[in-house]
Amino acid sequence: MSPSSRSRTVEILSEARYVQAESPRWDGRDGRLAWIDMSTGRLHRGRLDAGKIVPESSVFIGAQIGAPAPLAQPGAGWVVAVDRGMVHVGDDHVVSAVVTDLTAPGDYMNDGGCDPAGRFWVGSQAMPRDPHCSLWSIDADGAPTERLGGVTVSNGLSFDSSGSTLYYIDTLPNRSIEAFDVAPDGELSRRRTVCRVEGGNPDGMVIDQEGMLWVAVWDAAEVRRYSPEGALVETIRLPATRPTAVTLVDRLLVITTASVGLTDPAPADGALLGVQVDVGGTPALPWKGTPETVG
Repeated sequence: MSPSSRSRTVEILSEARYVQAESPRWDGRDGRLAWIDMSTGRLHRGRLDAGKIVPESSVFIGAQIGAPAPLAQPGAGWVVAVDRGMVHVGDDHVVSAVVTDLTAPGDYMNDGGCDPAGRFWVGSQAMPRDPHCSLWSIDADGAPTERLGGVTVSNGLSFDSSGSTLYYIDTLPNRSIEAFDVAPDGELSRRRTVCRVEGGNPDGMVIDQEGMLWVAVWDAAEVRRYSPEGALVETIRLPATRPTAVTLVDRLLVITTASVGLTDPAPADGALLGVQVDVGGTPALPWKGTPETVG
């Protein structure tokens, strides 16, 4: 399959610029968008209105914030990976611990998301950069299970619609998208490489309704669409050098970007970007825990 060369218009959705915006999530409960800024440790929420993101709330979570995931029930808030564990963030902005001390001191949680069974999967990243971190799943009762060891920088992950295949990115050292079979109890098997990502570092990822994988490629100023077999289907050039993650709000591909480490940031660096694509996505899968469970 040859990659598409068709031109698409990339728009700047946010007035704000972030040092390291990450982990955009489409909330199926109310249609809003959530994202984080790793530089400030904050969870942001806003709504899409007339092609722009209108900020509505911002909550400080912690210095080393990772990915958010919605709870299933309206008004039940979010869980957020942060520091060495996971917290619950209520719609009243009250933050309470769910899981602590998953990672070794000095390491911290990074990207994550939920599977169709309602488990929250989240991995950590190593400081210094060597493969001693892990990928965990966290059940609805808050019980964590280590699913994969030898991780260096745990980044994008997406499940197919059945939940039987996990697509996963450990950015370093191989810069690859991998796949695993997932058993009903969450056990991983049959690890294989989907493809190597050239010309930059693969970061956040989302799966669309055709089962294709959209990947933000840090330092490449691109998002790319890959088939489950690893064929590069389409590349979209961006006005920002460091895209960090992606989500689909129907057919609007929302892209978070970073300005961190850039000596001369361009106007779009650190913005949230958007581009209309042909195949839509679905809202972020929810965590099946409840505030009563985690409180």
